[in-house]
Amino acid sequence: MPTDLSAARAFVAVATAGGFRDAAHATGISASSLSGAVKRLEDQLGLRLLNRTTRSVVPTEAGAHLLERLQMAMADVEAALERANDHRETPNGTVRLNVPVNAARLVLPRIIPGFMTAFPNVRVEVVVEHGLVDILAAGCDTGIRYDERLTKNMVAVPIGPKRQRFATAASPAYLARYGNPRHPNDLLDHACLPGKSGSGAMAMWEFERDDEIVRIEPAGTLVVDVNAMDLAVSAAIDGCGIVQLFEDWLRPALDSGALQPVLEPWWQSFSGPFLYYYGRDHVPAPLKAFIGYVQENRW
Repeated sequence: MPTDLSAARAFVAVATAGGFRDAAHATGISASSLSGAVKRLEDQLGLRLLNRTTRSVVPTEAGAHLLERLQMAMADVEAALERANDHRETPNGTVRLNVPVNAARLVLPRIIPGFMTAFPNVRVEVVVEHGLVDILAAGCDTGIRYDERLTKNMVAVPIGPKRQRFATAASPAYLARYGNPRHPNDLLDHACLPGKSGSGAMAMWEFERDDEIVRIEPAGTLVVDVNAMDLAVSAAIDGCGIVQLFEDWLRPALDSGALQPVLEPWWQSFSGPFLYYYGRDHVPAPLKAFIGYVQENRW
């Protein structure tokens, strides 16, 4: 009896998501329909593929083996369809990007609108995450990182600004009350508004002037997740302390006078970010179009 391919796809979705509800959210198919499809596949094969509990759904040994084979097969099918798509004059398909919040805020807004106008048949999906992510495991085609986080097996293309700086700033009211630091070490006596990564690591502040480099661990009564640094900026504007972020992020507040530069001669500059992907013999047409557009539009 031929295997029900829709049931096989339902099984992969549920096993990958770890539950019927999450799979339903990801696929747009109801949890009850997914459950029925998986049950139909189990009956057809005469095997239990999933162990179900009230909290989770975990593949059995047989289910894990089947999942691995099906994922490989589906990847081959997707690659075949993408290759066929290359024969179109106009790229058609989806580009999935995994980017940190700063890139979503500072880089992509100057790229995405123009790209969408140039390639109206390409759909762009953006996932924002701060931590290092395996883009393939996350179901993405490409991502954005800085050079220190790139590895040898990645193909990297510069994207966006050629140079960036970290800017440090505080409100006029804060500086009038507590004074303007003259050296980075003076920040140890000030209320800072540091960021904290998802792993719990505190973001260090680094300064550079001539041949001197100073790194400090900022301290303060407000610590913000790096994905929510807008809160730190608002707190700095309200006089709660000193903030450090990408200069482009703080530029509107600096230009308006809501924030004033702190230790500007010490602001550290660094190379701009890179668009990266894993080298493959065949790059899908939508991704190829995006890479080409990025290369032509730097600043």
